[in-house]
Formats: sequence, structure tokens, C-alpha cells
Amino acid sequence: MKKRLSTILLLASVPALASAEMSEEDSTSIKLDAAVVSATKWRQSSETQPKHIRMVKPDDVIFFNPQTTADLLELAGGVAVQKSQLGGGSPMIRGMATNRLLYSVDGVRMNTAIFRSGNLQNVISLDPFALERTEVLFGPGSVIYGSDAMGGVMSFTTKNPQFAADSQRVKLTGSGMARYASASGEMSGHFDVSVGGRKWASLTSVSSYNYGDLRQGRFGPDEYLKPWLVQHQSSGDVAISNPDPLVQSPSGYSQINVMQKLGFRPTQQWDLQAALHYSTTTDYARYDRQTRLKSGLPQFAEWNYGPQVWMLSQLTAKHSGRTAIYDEMAIRLALQRFEESRIDRKFGKPLRTTTEEGVNAYSADVDFTKLIAQRHALCYGVEYVRNDVESTGTETDINSQESRPALSRYPQSAWESYGAYAEMNFALHRTLNLEAGLRYNHYRLVADFTQQGLELGFAPKQTINKGSLSGSVGVSYRPGHNWLLTLSATRGFRSPNVDDLGKLYESVEGCVVVPNPGLKPEYANSLEVGVAKSVARWLKFDLTGYYTYLQNAFVRRPFTLAGQTTMQYKGEEAQVLAIQNAASAYVAGFELSVKGLLPAGLGYHADLVYQHGEEELDDGTRSTLRHAVPFYGRVGITYRYAKLRMELYTSFQAKRTWENMPDSERTKTEIYALDADGNLYYPGWCTLGLKASYELLHGLTINAGLENLTDRRYRTYSSGISAPGLNFIASVVYRF
Repeated sequence: MKKRLSTILLLASVPALASAEMSEEDSTSIKLDAAVVSATKWRQSSETQPKHIRMVKPDDVIFFNPQTTADLLELAGGVAVQKSQLGGGSPMIRGMATNRLLYSVDGVRMNTAIFRSGNLQNVISLDPFALERTEVLFGPGSVIYGSDAMGGVMSFTTKNPQFAADSQRVKLTGSGMARYASASGEMSGHFDVSVGGRKWASLTSVSSYNYGDLRQGRFGPDEYLKPWLVQHQSSGDVAISNPDPLVQSPSGYSQINVMQKLGFRPTQQWDLQAALHYSTTTDYARYDRQTRLKSGLPQFAEWNYGPQVWMLSQLTAKHSGRTAIYDEMAIRLALQRFEESRIDRKFGKPLRTTTEEGVNAYSADVDFTKLIAQRHALCYGVEYVRNDVESTGTETDINSQESRPALSRYPQSAWESYGAYAEMNFALHRTLNLEAGLRYNHYRLVADFTQQGLELGFAPKQTINKGSLSGSVGVSYRPGHNWLLTLSATRGFRSPNVDDLGKLYESVEGCVVVPNPGLKPEYANSLEVGVAKSVARWLKFDLTGYYTYLQNAFVRRPFTLAGQTTMQYKGEEAQVLAIQNAASAYVAGFELSVKGLLPAGLGYHADLVYQHGEEELDDGTRSTLRHAVPFYGRVGITYRYAKLRMELYTSFQAKRTWENMPDSERTKTEIYALDADGNLYYPGWCTLGLKASYELLHGLTINAGLENLTDRRYRTYSSGISAPGLNFIASVVYRF
């Protein structure tokens, strides 16, 4: 089955470039092509793809020791990560973030109807040591993945059980890991084991992560220090002196991940699999809210996220057979359960507010591939998704311990999506490929506000029922043996979800937000051009430029309800607002990757990312796009000799002055530093790191590293918690 699938999809490959991506052990050349699955959900040569795709391999995960899957994404290049707390990580790609990016796990959509425009940390639910491969597709990917795939798609493929070969009775493989990191006092461990026969196979994976409060660097902006801690005493809340302001307290937390897979191959044509994923965290503090001041005192005595729970049950059936309508077929049925909560209490106030949200996400999709005229490949499929959202609110008096119902974050809601797509890859010539795709999506959202217990003057049930069309076209051209040129135009979309329609009662400065059933999808229209070139073994560069225009963007603007611009809300007159399609934005930039091999086991690499964007404000003026990250990158020198691997690297982000700060960021004093004029700005930073690994015995590897060698106190762009200071990491990995 796998061999036939490669024949179908690895089109127009040049024999001399038939192997996978660059390997530092390769002594002859640097390859331009690699097999990817994120573009079509099937294995496909990247040289036939006009889309820009980057990969992270398991060996790099072991070598670099990312704390979470959010940190792992930074290894791909072109992905920046925002953090509001240690237990977090919100990716930013090409000026877009949060619910304008899509997460896919083994082909299953992870985004839910309550993915918000604020920072998300759902990606940390994935276990980095249970991943077989990670791919990032840059730019809109809605043809294959549907709603939310506007800035990019992060496709995660988890490890699979290994079947025994014909010459074996049983195949036993697995790995174990233990890790320590000094900046957070991390103590973590992982193991996985696969047992396979010729028809049956099983994989079990378990990980445990434990982090203490994170220590930041000694040298940097004083605004990043927190000189106080909040204690609740018998007399009430008090702010006491922090004995060590470099320790960001509270920030520690723990997490457990479990994965179980069962595989069955009754024949050579069928591959069946059942999978169960489970992840949960402890409570963890939202650190940026813990550092916010009001009138010289902490604004919050408590601001925590409750346990973040994710469960995925999946059944997958793949069939290989030359039928009239397909050569390969994949059926995926999935049920996901998401649970999250927020607990906050104002400083000096007795009322603790808790909101709890749960989502049951059901999905079913069928994908097909078909070889046409022995040259062209057709990928097509259908998908159904349903999200049922439940939400509750509670207020508790910490003195009397009495509780009462409070306003929930969301209404009880149901969000449905029906989609169908087709994408064709035309092998016009051995050097030229054309790809074109189209998708139609119909979505329906029903929100029930009757349980809120408030009379606001609108219908208790609100419904959005609309459709959207997205498409893509692109070419990949290889004018010579070591050249690859690409050009593509794509259109992605995001349909309104419960977070857009449902957060109705958040009163901000005398305002109340009401539902808007007329809300339509927002669209991202993108043009991308790329060039890749390899010169023998010592140079490969890959340069991609793009321009994306966002239309019908969701923004909160003044609204009328029953012809009125104000309404009575909790006994007070409040201005009426609603989420509307009332803004536009653009982002443009380039991504440059350079790497090569040098004599004596040396090598080098550099990933540089520049982007600039602007968005329209309420008054018609324009501001820097919030998620357009200042110029950033990573440069490294590598060394390999026998069983030793080493890398010395530097990472950096450029400064952003007050004049170039996004309008929405200019009031976040808890996040940024102050310039000489007392205005907020984002300080640039540069840090140095050293990583090394050595294979002691067959399968047994020791990894060690020093991060932030200069002990800089810095924050990645838009983050509310500082990065680790000088950090020693050590791990032992055994694979069998």
C-alpha cells in the first residue's frame, strides 16, 4: 500500500534528487525535496508542491529538548511563539495567530468552536515525545483543512505501532527519556513501547512533565521584574516583598500525557487503527495578569487556568486498491473532549469567579487519491464536524465559602461544518507541475442564551447559517537539477464560531456586546513566490516571499439593537457593540533559510524571518498588525564526528519602538518595557546557546545544553512572561 501511494503522489521527481531532505551525514549534495503530508493529508514530494512547508524531525526534538510542543514549533523556522504563562504557547505565523491558524493531529482537526482571538495554549496538550513528525504549512490551507486555516497549518503526526516483517514473529521497539532543566527545576520523563506481529500491533506512550517557578535572566529591563508576591492572610490580601524577583512566581505546573494505539492489517490492502490520546495539566497561573497593577497595588489576588484536559478517540481505516474512484482511501472518525476553566479574584475582594467550558467535538472525513492517465494525481474528500459547547459560571465568597451561579463565558451552543474539496496535481512536464484546488464549506451555528437568566432585548436563540468558497492554484518549476521555483495564489477563510458570537456580556467601560447573526466569514487572500537552490554539498538556500490581504475581518464595533445604540445592562446605560465584518489588514514578508556542510564535520544554518503588516482601526486609521512579529531568526554552527553532535547557535528578535507598536498593545504595561520618554516599547534581544549529544552505547544517548549563556532577561514578542535565564538542560534517551 505504501509503495503504491508513493507511486501515485511522488510525481515529477528527479531521480538524482529522490532521497529525502538534507542530512548532515550526506557527503555528496543537499537535497531540495522531501516527503510531506501536510499539503494533502497524503505523502507527497515537496518539490511538486507550490506551498511553503517546513518540517521538524524526531531527532531534532531529542537534541534540542523543547519544553513543550509550542517550543518545538520554533524549530521549524518561520514560527514565533507568544507566552502569557509558563504553561502556554501561542504560535504566530505570517502575522496571524490563535483562531486564524489550524492544528491537525493525525489528520483530525483540533480547532474547536471556542478557539478565541486571544492567546491560545491548546498546542501544549500534544506530547512532543510522542510525535513522529511535525510539519508547518505556511499561508492559507483551507482547501484541505477548512475553516481557520488562514495563516498556516500545523500538522502533527504521532508515532504509530510497528508491525513485524514477514521474516519476524514479533517486532519490539520503544524508547525512554529522563530530563532535567535548571531554570524551572524541571523533572520530566517519557517512555513508549510498540509490540507488533504481522497483523496486530500495539503502541503505548506515557509522559510526565513537572515544572517549578521559572527563573529569568539577570541582565535586562527592570520592568520585567516582579518585586512583590500576593498572600491571603486573616486580615485579607497583602502584597509582600518577593525574596527573589528573578523567580517568576507563581508559574510552575505539571502535565501528564498518555497515548494508546492498536493497529490491525487483515490484508495487504487494509490498514486499521484505533487511537486514544489523553492529556491533563494541573492548575497554572496566568503570569501576565499576576503582574498587573492598579493604583499601585496588584489588580488580581488570583488569576489561574484550571486543568486543561484534552482527549481524542480516533478510528482510522486506510485501503489501497485500484478501483474506479480511488487508488487510496482513508476514513477517519474522531471524538474529542476539551475542558478548560478560569479562576480569578480581584485583590482585596472576597468574590472568586470561576468559569468552566467543555466541548465535545465530533468529526468524520473521507479522503481519496486517484492516479489519472499515469501522470496526474487527484485528491478529494468530504468532511463533517460538530462541536457541542457547554459553559457554566460560579461565584464563591472565600470568607463564607458560599457559592452561587454566575454569568457563564459562553452560551450553550452547537457549531456544525460540512465541507467538500478537490485538488488536482497536473504533471505537465518532468520539470513543471500545476496544482489547483477548490473547497466549499457550509456551516451552521446555534447559540442558546436562555440559560443566562438575563433579558437583553434580543431573541434567546441566535443562528448563523452560511457557506464559503476557498481555492488555490500554484506551479512548481525545476529549470535545472538544483533549482526549484514556485508560485501560488490561495484563499483561506474562517467562519464565525461560538467565541465570535457568544461572549455577549463582557461589559468593557460601559459597553455590552450583543450577537450579530449577520456575521460572515473572514478571508485571507495570499500570493506567494519561492526559489530554492542547492550548490553541491556546501550551500542550499530557500527564499519565500508573500503578501496576504485580510478582508471582512472580525472586529468589535458600535452596533444597533432594535434601532438603539444603547441599552440597559445590569441597571446601567451601556453602549451596544457587536463583532462585525468591518476591517481589513495586510501582511507581507519573506522567509530565508540557508544551510550547508563544510569540511571537517562542520556545517551551518540560518533561518531569518521578516514581516510587516497593518490593520484598520475603528476611526479608519491604520496600525501595525498585532501579530506581525519584529524581524527574528536563528543562526547556528554545527559539528559532527562519529557519535558526537554539537551546535552553537544564536537566536534574536529586533526592537519595536513606541511609534511602531500595535495600537492594541500600547496599554499593556505588564508586558512591555518603557523607553526614555516613558512610552511602551518592545526591547530587542539576542541570546546564545550550546547543545551537544553523544551516543554512549547503541541506542543510548546523552544530551546536554546551555541555553541563554549570557543570562539575558528577555521576552519573546507579545509575551507576558520572561524566557528562561541561564538554563542547563540534560537528558538521557534510550531507543530500542
